[in-house]
Amino acid sequence: MHELRISDAVNRNCPWSGDPIKEDSLTLYKGAVVGFCNPGCRDKFEKAVNHFEAALARVAHANP
Repeated sequence: MHELRISDAVNRNCPWSGDPIKEDSLTLYKGAVVGFCNPGCRDKFEKAVNHFEAALARVAHANP
């Protein structure tokens, strides 16, 4: 995996707090770099995404 750069982020403000994003709080989502104001907000996002992706996978598996 390559290093994530703030200059590649699709957003400039944290979607949770509205504060400016920081270099240590970036993640990849569907191939795009998304930024957050702190690692806690980033981790909250990743947890939510993983939860919903797992739920969608269960639904898809139950209804082929």
